[in-house]
Amino acid sequence: MLLNSILYLFLMITLGIEGTAHTLGIGIVTEEKVLANIFDTLTTEKGGIHPKEAAEHHAKLLRPLLKKALQEAKVNIKDVDVIAFSQGPGLGPALRVVATAARALALRYNKPIVGVNHCIAHVEITKMFGIRDPVGLYVSGGNTQVLALEGGRYRVFGETLDIGIGNAIDTFAREIGLGFPGGPKIEKLAQKGEKYIELPYTVKGMDLSFSGILTEAVRKYKTGKYKLEDIAYSFQETAFAALIEVTERAVAHTGKEEVVLVGGVAANNRLREMLKTMSEERGIKFFVPPYDLCRDNGAMIAYNGLRMFKAGIRFSIEETIVKQKFRTDEMEVTW
Repeated sequence: MLLNSILYLFLMITLGIEGTAHTLGIGIVTEEKVLANIFDTLTTEKGGIHPKEAAEHHAKLLRPLLKKALQEAKVNIKDVDVIAFSQGPGLGPALRVVATAARALALRYNKPIVGVNHCIAHVEITKMFGIRDPVGLYVSGGNTQVLALEGGRYRVFGETLDIGIGNAIDTFAREIGLGFPGGPKIEKLAQKGEKYIELPYTVKGMDLSFSGILTEAVRKYKTGKYKLEDIAYSFQETAFAALIEVTERAVAHTGKEEVVLVGGVAANNRLREMLKTMSEERGIKFFVPPYDLCRDNGAMIAYNGLRMFKAGIRFSIEETIVKQKFRTDEMEVTW
């Protein structure tokens, strides 16, 4: 422990706590490296995630996950320079558990505390890998956004008008009896699909809607006239094509030369393939972080918090109140 403290003496260490929805994550990073990235996800066989259940899950596991993360990073909590936490957007009860834990650690060990926008953190973690100024396609359960830094803020160039693509896929999976999370199961089914079935394709300007495709896919399944594999295949092809269209238009508008794919749905190989093809056709760079840094995780919160702190951003305890509807373009980016 002493040796590691000496090794990290000249590197700032940040501890990040993520807890916006079903996943509790504890990450410990320096400016150049992820030292630990521990997480646990609440899953259910029926229905979605209840905010109270998520909060109870986080409260129960915070202490053991923190202990495990510190052990993996080979540092003591006293070696940590900054405490960062997911301030929003997300489920109120879950966010409050995380914020309370971050405040307690900051006060007990006299550490500065930084509140991080969850959506921005998903894109920012790519900069640990040399990405400089990307258009980000952020796809998760609760969020679907096309983001890019313009005019000192992360602007939303397109987003879902109803439900996130992840929620749409998970809901479809639950409706056909596959449980939660459904993404990997739907992807596996889609790989066996052979016939495209027409489903609603909804792009409104630069925004997207997935409620129509979800409703129609479930309706077609219940008729018994279509193979489930073909419905899953068609669902993915249609929804992902809409995502690629909006992302490509954002690239054309901004003139940026990098595209990153982040969020839990970034694990889908078909979506990766389609976005990579678009990027290659436009002659720009395409990047996806390791999956542990795509999904909700504490390392991205820690890294974004560290960049903010080094840029001079400071929070009083009173300013660490959670923001359930924390807009991506609400925060001025000075780091």
